[in-house]
Amino acid sequence: MEVAPGIHRIESVLGPRPFSQYLLSGERTLLVDTGVAATPADVILPFLARVGLDPARLDLVLVSHADVDHFGGNAATRVAAPRALVCAHELDVPWIESAERILLERYGWYAAHGIPYAPEVGAWLREGMGADTPVDVRLRGGEAFRLGPELEARVLHLPGHTAGHLGLWVPASRTAIVQDAVMARGLLDTEGNVIHPSPYFDAAAYEGSVRTLQRLAPARLLTAHYDVIEGAAVDGFLADTLEFVRDARAVTAQILATEGEVTLARARELADPRLGPFSSMPNELAGPLRAHLRELVAAGSAEESPDGLTWRALRQG
Repeated sequence: MEVAPGIHRIESVLGPRPFSQYLLSGERTLLVDTGVAATPADVILPFLARVGLDPARLDLVLVSHADVDHFGGNAATRVAAPRALVCAHELDVPWIESAERILLERYGWYAAHGIPYAPEVGAWLREGMGADTPVDVRLRGGEAFRLGPELEARVLHLPGHTAGHLGLWVPASRTAIVQDAVMARGLLDTEGNVIHPSPYFDAAAYEGSVRTLQRLAPARLLTAHYDVIEGAAVDGFLADTLEFVRDARAVTAQILATEGEVTLARARELADPRLGPFSSMPNELAGPLRAHLRELVAAGSAEESPDGLTWRALRQG
């Protein structure tokens, strides 16, 4: 459906969660994200057929960030739309271009902490990526796509969830397409229940991305896994995102102070009922917890073991 002039939302379901990509259409066309490997054939190409767009005429594909459900359909999209340029932030390109590398560095690090993905989830992650596909254009944020005389999309660098997460700002309709850059208090199932933690890995950058969006004051916030957010609900969603970070920061500090020394597995066990509970990929709560433990290290109130597997509280004064 067209959610703002020239901006179409492509809706489906991914497991228990709502799932969306976006098509911006003017004199030129731009697709935001390609989903998992099956999404182009199952969802995106049928949508393009319904709106009368030959995929061979697609000009640009913007990959918002390096997560399987955002770039896994790149190979299938390249076959269907061979002239389209695939664009992504330079910091996320190494993961987007290499399944082996992202499986090790983005999805594999939990195993060393004793909290790996369930085997079926690990298999799904691998299957969802499709063949490795090169990125044609490396972005940094601040660029602009002129898609028509009345449709310009400006590239936003919105780090925190990943180092190179990108969004788009469409000033004509004051619409921000942000995908996973901000996630309130967690991802929702199709009935609106929080089931999945908000996985950010750099807390300060994540908060900074929220504030970037608050300064823009969007009339409309478009994400990958939530309903269209408009009007006063935008402010509430962004406020909820900051509130979750503050809560996670406080819970992390309390756990370390009480335990004296923790592993991520133990911290996740104690934090989950306070911040969730989360039924979908609960190990991903470890990302925010590690980010906040490292904040405590930077503040001089904790130390991280040389192997990066435990954190110990330090006495102050």
